[in-house]
Amino acid sequence: MIIPGPFLYALPVIAIAAYFLGCFNGAVIVSKYILRDDIRTHGSGNAGLTNFYRTFGGFLTIVVILCDVLKAVLAIWFAVLAARYMRVDEASVIVLAKYWGALFCLLGHMFPCMFHFKGGKGILSGGTIAIMIDWRIALVVWGGFLVLAVVTKYVSLGSCWAGASFPFATWFVYQDAVLLILSIIIGGLILYMHRANIHRLLTGTENKFSLHKKK
Repeated sequence: MIIPGPFLYALPVIAIAAYFLGCFNGAVIVSKYILRDDIRTHGSGNAGLTNFYRTFGGFLTIVVILCDVLKAVLAIWFAVLAARYMRVDEASVIVLAKYWGALFCLLGHMFPCMFHFKGGKGILSGGTIAIMIDWRIALVVWGGFLVLAVVTKYVSLGSCWAGASFPFATWFVYQDAVLLILSIIIGGLILYMHRANIHRLLTGTENKFSLHKKK
């Protein structure tokens, strides 16, 4: 991929905007400022949807979902608008803008500076990003995730599939080295955030997901 010169000026702007959008962590905001009970002090200590639902459940879970979905949508939209503002309309560069925005949105979600760099694992936001990038990639990522999560009851196993399959799906669709590198970083971050889950899966101590929250 040949990156146009004007687009280089948009990269830091996209990175900063996407990162701070990613920092808007629904699980932390709802639990800490509405419920007055920080989710990171419960369960796995993760500021993500699964831990929030297991701990609190209820209608506010929908608020967490909307927050994580909306910030991913806004990050990708902003990346595309920034690229077009620089008068870059090539389809390949627009896709690059999406991947660049996706990377920093997930970094913000996983390591939010205003929440002591302790955030979520990026699955819901990452899944939303996959949909925003390309429906074929989303089909691979979401399809495998849903099958594994439903059949095994291990959400973490489906999440690991999502992270591991993302680079392969990216290469299959685009066959571009730059996008492949970015997708490997994104997928690697998701797997890294699930390293404790992977260990528990291998040792048979991972918790299965249930629609009934913990008492």
